[in-house]
Amino acid sequence: MRMRGVHSWFPQLFDIGLWLVVCMPPVSGVFGLDGRDAVVAAVGVPLLGGAVACGRRWPLAALAVPVALSLMMDPEMLAPAYWAALALFGYLAGSRTVAVRPALWFFGAVAVVGLVLCAVVSSDLWGWPTMLLVLLVAVVLPWLLGRYRRQYTDLMSTGWRLAERMEHEQQAVADRTRIRERARIAGDMHDSLGHDLTLIAVQAGVLEVDPSLDARQQAAVGELREAAGAATERLREIIGVLRADDEVPPRAPSEESPDAVVERARASGVEVTLERSGATEDLPPMVALAVHRVLQESLTNAAKHAPGAAVRVRIARDGDTLRLTVVNGPAPAGPLAGVASGGSGLVGLDERVRLAGGTLRADLTDDGGFAVDAELPAAGAAPRAADAPRPTTSARELELARQQIRRRLTQAVLAPLAVLAGILLLMLPLSLISSSFSILDRDVYEGLTTGEPRGEVESRLPRFTRDGAPDGAPAPPRGQDCVYYSTRLMSADGYRLCFTDGRLVSKSVVGEGE
Repeated sequence: MRMRGVHSWFPQLFDIGLWLVVCMPPVSGVFGLDGRDAVVAAVGVPLLGGAVACGRRWPLAALAVPVALSLMMDPEMLAPAYWAALALFGYLAGSRTVAVRPALWFFGAVAVVGLVLCAVVSSDLWGWPTMLLVLLVAVVLPWLLGRYRRQYTDLMSTGWRLAERMEHEQQAVADRTRIRERARIAGDMHDSLGHDLTLIAVQAGVLEVDPSLDARQQAAVGELREAAGAATERLREIIGVLRADDEVPPRAPSEESPDAVVERARASGVEVTLERSGATEDLPPMVALAVHRVLQESLTNAAKHAPGAAVRVRIARDGDTLRLTVVNGPAPAGPLAGVASGGSGLVGLDERVRLAGGTLRADLTDDGGFAVDAELPAAGAAPRAADAPRPTTSARELELARQQIRRRLTQAVLAPLAVLAGILLLMLPLSLISSSFSILDRDVYEGLTTGEPRGEVESRLPRFTRDGAPDGAPAPPRGQDCVYYSTRLMSADGYRLCFTDGRLVSKSVVGEGE
């Protein structure tokens, strides 16, 4: 109970600690600031508290508070009192924001507002690149770090979720393997035991009507036939429990040759004729197994459904094709009594032949008999896969998560580099614009006289000043506030005007071109 209480209070304790941390720099700075900066620092304390309060629900709105306070204190965001707040709220915005696009729009809007403030408030276009650099280092980089932490947390949770799902899938694979093994056992029981039990029932039926046996012996043989039929029925029920829809036949071929299968059927009283054409000793294992099963099942069906009918078996090999045909005539006296039919023999045969790469056809003949025709590859044909391997859902999700992490890490590295490259590219057009807007007309310069009030002098000057002193200019005199203007577009020299106590005290041309 105590641990649950601590966890429930942790978000509130964290928010209080965050508010105290971000408020310490502006509170300590209030005593060293004056004028507007002191007011901004004092107002920032409750505003930062509001940002902390709404930060979990609206992280970008919370980040906008220290950004706005920094811009109010300095259009170039050179306000150390709020750098900690910028970094912390930027990190939290990255870790709490799911979508990227709102953050990109936010950063773009801040950049545009900074351009306007630098142009209108400070009249210094060269302050905008500085503002962008501060935004990149103090806000964007912490935001990327927070986003990386969120992605790492998401990847970890995805990994645990996929691990759990893969464990379930492995259990499902084990279950399917057991089902396939049960189906294989069912197929073997149907093909071997069912065949033997049917032949036993056929032999018992022949003996039951043998006139050389007395009544007691014929009754015993009848009981044997009924027992074989009952065993066949119980076998069918067991096969129904074991068999699955995705039955897979055993891979190992039977060692019994087609001649042995035919001889065993003859010994049971079935009239079988075997015809051969071509060699059948070097068949692929799967094909040999399919031939054995088709022949065995066809003879079993003939003895079961057409007892007493003649059966003709033909095995012919022509090049790379093997054809097995089993044809029985119409049943002289109808199906054998007491022998059940599971109804799945031909379905299993078709699957076995298909897996061996062949085709199976089974249908009634014109004279009322039945024909089974199997065409199989005799050599060089690869068996078809019963279950082609497919990537699991967990594997696909894991690969997708990896791709997303790689893409996001690439973005995290390239985004700051792209922004920095963009700032550097802005320097050239910004230099042209700043130089053109800071040109002081020579006649105006000549008309300026020392001792004039600064307000009257500035009314005749360009709105924008040059970005610092020209190269080679001497240091400004001590105690004087000096500003610089261009003599012409992209000039190496410039005009320097120095003020003291609100009046112009000196003017000169400085720089390499003076």
